[in-house]
Amino acid sequence: MARHEPASPVVRQIDQQFLICSICLDRYCNPKVLPCLHTFCESVTLCSPAISPLLSACTPALLSISPLPSPCVPHCPVCLSCCPPSHCPCVQPLCPPICPCATACPQAYPCALVLHPDPRVRLSIPLSTCPQPQVACSPFHPPINLPPPCCPNHEGKVMEFYCEPCETAMCRECTEGERREHRDHRTVPLRDVLEQHKAALQHQLDAVRARLPQLAAAVGLVAEISRQLGQRRAEAEAEIGSSFEELEAALRQRREVLLRDLEATCAAKQQVLEAQLEVLRQGQESILSSCAFTEQALHHGSATEVLLVQKQMGERLRELAARPFPEHPHENAQLEFHAEPEGLRRSIQNLGALLTTSATAHTTVATGEGLRQAVVGQPCSLSVTTKDKDGALVRSGGARLRFAVTGPDGAAAEAEVQDNRNGTYELVYTPRTEGDFVLSILLYGQPVRGSPFRARALRPSDVPPSPEEAKRRVKSPGGGHVRQKALRRPASMYGSAKRKENPIEDELIFRVGSRGREKGEFTNLQGISTSSTGRIVVADSNNQCVQVFSNEGQFRLRFGVRGRSPGQLQRPTGVSVDTNGDIIVADYDNRWVSVFSPEGKFKTKLGAGRLMGPKGVAVDRNGHIIVVDNKACCVFIFQPNGKLVARFGSRGTAERQFAGPHFVAVNNKNEIVVTDFHNHSVKVYNAEGEFLFKFGSHGEGNGQFNAPTGVAVDSNGNIIVADWGNSRIQVFDSAGSFLSYINTAADPLYGPQGLALTSDGHVVVADSGNHCFKAYRYLQ
Repeated sequence: MARHEPASPVVRQIDQQFLICSICLDRYCNPKVLPCLHTFCESVTLCSPAISPLLSACTPALLSISPLPSPCVPHCPVCLSCCPPSHCPCVQPLCPPICPCATACPQAYPCALVLHPDPRVRLSIPLSTCPQPQVACSPFHPPINLPPPCCPNHEGKVMEFYCEPCETAMCRECTEGERREHRDHRTVPLRDVLEQHKAALQHQLDAVRARLPQLAAAVGLVAEISRQLGQRRAEAEAEIGSSFEELEAALRQRREVLLRDLEATCAAKQQVLEAQLEVLRQGQESILSSCAFTEQALHHGSATEVLLVQKQMGERLRELAARPFPEHPHENAQLEFHAEPEGLRRSIQNLGALLTTSATAHTTVATGEGLRQAVVGQPCSLSVTTKDKDGALVRSGGARLRFAVTGPDGAAAEAEVQDNRNGTYELVYTPRTEGDFVLSILLYGQPVRGSPFRARALRPSDVPPSPEEAKRRVKSPGGGHVRQKALRRPASMYGSAKRKENPIEDELIFRVGSRGREKGEFTNLQGISTSSTGRIVVADSNNQCVQVFSNEGQFRLRFGVRGRSPGQLQRPTGVSVDTNGDIIVADYDNRWVSVFSPEGKFKTKLGAGRLMGPKGVAVDRNGHIIVVDNKACCVFIFQPNGKLVARFGSRGTAERQFAGPHFVAVNNKNEIVVTDFHNHSVKVYNAEGEFLFKFGSHGEGNGQFNAPTGVAVDSNGNIIVADWGNSRIQVFDSAGSFLSYINTAADPLYGPQGLALTSDGHVVVADSGNHCFKAYRYLQ
């Protein structure tokens, strides 16, 4: 049997201070708690001398009680329950008008509404009878004349000290004597602790109350957005109804026009045919009547009659035999309705779109050099990446983004917003004077995170060139280069909040080649491609050949002879491998694309007479050969037999225009991804050449380019781009949002050109400036 352990002093204090009825001095039995914090057992009569002082201020004159039942039945006027008057103190005029089942003490509510557990009872005290009109009335007004708290361990001793380690109140005797329980504890006066607790609570109260204006403003803002959303819905519904009513009216009008045209056309044809029929029928009747008369004379007439009709009928018969009749139809019966409902049906199915996003201003971020510094007279750009309330990237464009730039003189500067249609936006402004500029970026009328920003505009002469900038001032592809050191950059702030570090920590696996003309050596290599059979194919541009290696970098094959005849190579740039293993080579100077067998034997050429400077080449899922014409600034799509399927693009900066496009890749949706070199962007099109979206801008930040070149797409749709001028490789998701970069710090790149993904999942890149290709581990 377990031995009963004596309770600790703290437990005894809790027991005596909080669990003992102060009236009957026994443990609570069905306690009743009043809002004024008076607590007593249900069995305690309110007329006892111990409780009367607590309710001394409660007099019948201060209370109005309603409703009242029939006066013939003995009842409690508070709870309305039937009870003998001798046992209910509420009906006694000298007792406080409170029933034990009431849960309100009128003294604690001297001038407020008093609640009763029975909803039929309402106790109220008129303000004019408030016993303390000079004091602000509070529902927690402290009771008056309360006795000071006594020590549970020393009877009759008032608790006036506080033990901080034990967090309990105590009397003086608890702190003195040999058997004191708080011998080594620090004690302070209880009144000081109470004041500290009051001050702390007051501070917390003030802090919480200070949030009320913010919450009120937030409530107003959200309510206003909700109201606007309902209004926009009604407007959109009206616009949809109006648009389709107009279309229905246009369809009805077109139907009536077609029916009128049908009727007129049919009537005109019928008129011609009826006139022809009339002539034919008259001729037919003339011939029939003449033949009948002549036959009658021949068979039944006398000799005299035959002689008489011979001359007359002979002339008539000769005339009828020679008369021309309109025997061929003067009209035809073709009258068909030709339409192309399939195209119209598709158009109707795709008619209209609901433009909306889940972007929120407080999670949307702005990045770029333009947020802190600009150069007078030069366009300066920055990027905005929209996110939803949870911080996830928004994949669609069309958000209402407002960009305003205010100069130091208060005048507005030129500002432009370019929608990349993938949830990112490029903001461009051009300062005309030096000084501090204020950049305000509002998304749906609310400032994005950090807005407004302050940027300083400097004169071009005041901008010192940094060493890293000087290193990156490289010349055009194929020319001389200044070797630069690639820098490792931190993870993008475009990622979600859960991305704490760079998720793609890749490393160099091997490096193949050096400058030279032998096997395994290169001079300005350009394009690179891979095959499903474990081959790496490299276009060795200045050596006028193509070299083939294994996935491990072992040399396998070299083919190509310098020349301008079919099968020869003058300046191979792009290279790709089709599903049959054939090697497709874009020859920039010969202005055509050559196709070789897997062993390097020439098979055919295509694009001659059409191409001006082919650079990149790829094969789509339909077997079509896609060629990027760097000089003509367009993209060609050929069948394997050389027949042209489509062509799109021209020189410029618009969505379907290019400025020196370089390489091309095809994703798992058969979409065409093109690097636009001088426009510092990557553009994505569908298989028919219709523009989908673009991403990137000029700069050195995450997601920006300084002349992009090679491009590849992994099995997840992520887009890998060689950033030539910044000598790095960046990784984007399928919508063009920056993810990370390939870690090339082990062997820095210098002017990377083409890149590809091997069959075993590595990234290979043509490091043109270093005359080699490198393989990096790539973690998808």
